[in-house]
Amino acid sequence: MKNAKVPILGFAAHSGTGKTTLLTQLIPTLKQDGLRIGLIKHSHHNFQIDQPGKDSFRLREAGASAVMLVSSHRRAIITEFSTITEPLLNEQLLAFDQSELDLILVEGFKATQFPKIELHRPSHNMSLLYPNDPSIIAVASDIPLSIPSTLVQLDLNQPGQIAQFITQQFMGLT
Repeated sequence: MKNAKVPILGFAAHSGTGKTTLLTQLIPTLKQDGLRIGLIKHSHHNFQIDQPGKDSFRLREAGASAVMLVSSHRRAIITEFSTITEPLLNEQLLAFDQSELDLILVEGFKATQFPKIELHRPSHNMSLLYPNDPSIIAVASDIPLSIPSTLVQLDLNQPGQIAQFITQQFMGLT
């Protein structure tokens, strides 16, 4: 990821495994450790960030290809893509303000090569991703697995353990 200015770590799993749930538990813990966290989530859906009837929606519908909403609390940028194609993570990093971040967590983009933690629930009867993805550095599962010693095994139900792996082993912080 040549456009990553800070460490970037992905969370890859089949749908319904609990990526978002885990991230909502990890982020507060990592913030308590003093890290400034950014997050990029890949969606396969045609989502709407603004709603019909709102000024930003009306302005975008009128033809503005980029709309920025700004308040004293936050900023949102809505950009219409001229060509409908799957986004590339490295290109999206160019539009992501990394200047005040220590770590970027990524949900999705599982086919892209960058460091990732795989989430796996054997009860879902889905195949493991790591055999076909050399960028997976750890596997978090709700039961112990027989995985290669080159991978770190984490407990999916222990977000504190996963946060500790991120800060100490992935980022090298003490």
